[in-house]
Amino acid sequence: MPVPLAEQTGRAPLRCVSHAVAALEAAYPPDLAQDWDAVGLVCGDPDEPVTRVHVAVDPTAAVVDDAIAAGADLLVTHHPLLLRGVHGVPADQPKGAVVHRLIRAGVGLFAAHTNADAATPGVSDALAAALGVVVDGQLDPSSGIGRIGTLPAPETFEAFVARVGAALPTTAWGVRGAGDPARTIERVAVSGGAGDSMLHLARAAGVDAYVTGDLRHHPADEHLQRAGAPALVDVAHWASEHPWCEQAADVLRRALPGVTVTVSTRRTDPWTLGGHAATTPDVVKEGP
Repeated sequence: MPVPLAEQTGRAPLRCVSHAVAALEAAYPPDLAQDWDAVGLVCGDPDEPVTRVHVAVDPTAAVVDDAIAAGADLLVTHHPLLLRGVHGVPADQPKGAVVHRLIRAGVGLFAAHTNADAATPGVSDALAAALGVVVDGQLDPSSGIGRIGTLPAPETFEAFVARVGAALPTTAWGVRGAGDPARTIERVAVSGGAGDSMLHLARAAGVDAYVTGDLRHHPADEHLQRAGAPALVDVAHWASEHPWCEQAADVLRRALPGVTVTVSTRRTDPWTLGGHAATTPDVVKEGP
């Protein structure tokens, strides 16, 4: 049997989009996705060769431009481009413009969303690792979403909020904590993305703090009024999921030797400005 040219020359064998898809679906099985989700290869030819992959949270026009500028053959994102059903992708509409831009440039697009949330390791494992939390359980075992773990050593809630702020990429939204600054934090729950639907699970888990994104006023307020409720740390949705990008990149690097994999540093959090935030909001100042 003849020796393949790639082996004769010592070069890594040619890889295709299908090889990248296979590696990603092995790490983030599509059957773990929620019924309403839209995951997998969005556009691109499975037989096209891949030499460079770009990984990001969002398939925005700017991220697509970055991928094209980097010479990527495949863009991998956490959020799907076409989450809700569409009847067309005209180029004069935002999502259609992205599809046309990708196809014209010969760049495939792959999304791993709730299947990446539920996989082990997945989105919340990456978030926990970024915060220094050692995972030992799932927040929602019925779906596999969210993680529970322990800090290396107990610390105050004030110090923990600072830890979260230092660990995640900076956003205009920043990091907000709700709870007694002096409270001791050791057991922590995390859920990448929007997680206020699991506040009741964080309470049931008996953790000291819960870190997630997109916390709303009323659910957070009602949660904190319950006895024994964990303190809350609210972060930008995008920031909570960005650590997953490096995890997905490592999946591809291990599976596709010789393929260059880059992680987007572009902030795609939609909020671009932050105003003054009071640090002692117990009393509202009135008058001039």
